[in-house]
Amino acid sequence: MQVDPYVTLAALIVGFTVGLTGMGGGALMTPILVLLFGIQPTAAISSDLVAAMVMKPIGGGVHIRRKTVRWELVRWLCIGSVPAAASGVFIIRSLGDDAGVQDTIKLWLGAMLILAAVAMVLKSWLQGRRTAAMRAAGIDPLVRPPLHVRKVVTILIGAVGGLLVGLTSVGSGSIIIISLMLLYPTLRGAELVGTDLVQAIPLVAAAAVTHILFGSFELALTTSILLGSIPGVYVGARMSAKAPDGVIRPALVFVLLASGLKLMGMSTEMLGVVLLVFALIALPVWGAIDAAGHPDAQWQAAGFSRRTWIRLQALGALFVVGFLAAVAYFARTRPALEAVAADRAPG
Repeated sequence: MQVDPYVTLAALIVGFTVGLTGMGGGALMTPILVLLFGIQPTAAISSDLVAAMVMKPIGGGVHIRRKTVRWELVRWLCIGSVPAAASGVFIIRSLGDDAGVQDTIKLWLGAMLILAAVAMVLKSWLQGRRTAAMRAAGIDPLVRPPLHVRKVVTILIGAVGGLLVGLTSVGSGSIIIISLMLLYPTLRGAELVGTDLVQAIPLVAAAAVTHILFGSFELALTTSILLGSIPGVYVGARMSAKAPDGVIRPALVFVLLASGLKLMGMSTEMLGVVLLVFALIALPVWGAIDAAGHPDAQWQAAGFSRRTWIRLQALGALFVVGFLAAVAYFARTRPALEAVAADRAPG
């Protein structure tokens, strides 16, 4: 059995990102295996899911100890996700294993990555609006309010997420999290991450065991992933309750979009042009949305003008000035706003 140190290094970075943000490892690890290491999509999906079966409990255990898991949601999500995940594997196996099937799976995976990127942007926008509204109403965002569980819709979310994981290994930490945020807007960020990581344990286990029995599982590849992902996800999960993700998420969106477009067959030259335009426009738009999520009181305490920073980034998004303003916002202004928020946080 030959361990690949480069795969292990990539898994270390991906594991840290999973623990920090709650994002599913398949959204990063699977395209890395396919695009950078030339692994067949079915083998990449199988090996990544088997590695995730070991990795998820580590990150989930940290959140269980920190009491950031909403068990009333985990139960109903699993009812839908576990059988659906196994079904996704059987669908892949029923298609065969020729070159045409591999190309089709690449297209599915690319589409899922682009959808995950859109979901992350939507999540940040919703999270900013929700936090701002709670603070404006005098509600502490750290308080855990009562949760009314919508059982049928929650089961459906688990079923859709489980099916996508079984098919592509993507969906657990991106599609399910954004769905939970839309359905339960009062959940805190740490609770979203913790709940998703714990519910993903039986989900990924169902998909992984089915892949071991009927898929294209490779022991050496899985071992290489585990050696890096286990310490990475543990460290990331321990930091997730404190570390702001407003800076790392734009980079993740960029990577997801690039991987998705490449898997869908876009040429390298066209991809470079698209990503350059996307970076110049998307970063200031993201910055304007993020800036709008901080209340006026924080801006005043930090000594900055909220209106100026929002307008500078939003109106300058079509020009280079918006990109430069966004860089300055994330490098200097946003940390100052977060420092003010931390000083005012209870306890």
